[in-house]
Amino acid sequence: MTNTAPLRSDLWAVTTADVTTPEALELLREYYYDVANRYYRLHLGQEGTPEELESGLADSPSDDLVAPDGVFLLGRHDGVAHSCAGLRRLDATTVELTRVYVRPGLRGTGGGARLLAAVDEAARSLGADRIVLDTRRDLVEACALYLRHGYREIPAYNSSRYAEVWYAKELTVRV
Repeated sequence: MTNTAPLRSDLWAVTTADVTTPEALELLREYYYDVANRYYRLHLGQEGTPEELESGLADSPSDDLVAPDGVFLLGRHDGVAHSCAGLRRLDATTVELTRVYVRPGLRGTGGGARLLAAVDEAARSLGADRIVLDTRRDLVEACALYLRHGYREIPAYNSSRYAEVWYAKELTVRV
């Protein structure tokens, strides 16, 4: 008999993590393969080859998502890492959100919301009052998640080859 109980959002917990751990690297690889293959399918009509994907992953390091100017977060559902996000400082009051990923089978269970709430707190801990990010329009789940959580479209702040839309969120001061 299969378990048909709904996945509960209260089973999500988000903590800071070392970006070099095996579970972090596994999630980052899944993130990269997901977004890269979506790009390949949309623009080239095919999946990326393992060589192309591994080369792209190697050219997109996450080693700046560490203190003192960055942070990496892991989201766990029922104790197992299934989501991640990273922040890097751009200036004294602005951080960039990157590497946001929730495994497809757990999207819609509240993990993205929990992750973004933790992102806000992590950004504040870095002294930021603003979070910015870039993404692609075909990553519709991500765009919808950002808009639901207070991000608004802004003019381009970088010239990233793959960026099609830029968002920002102003953080309120917690008292």
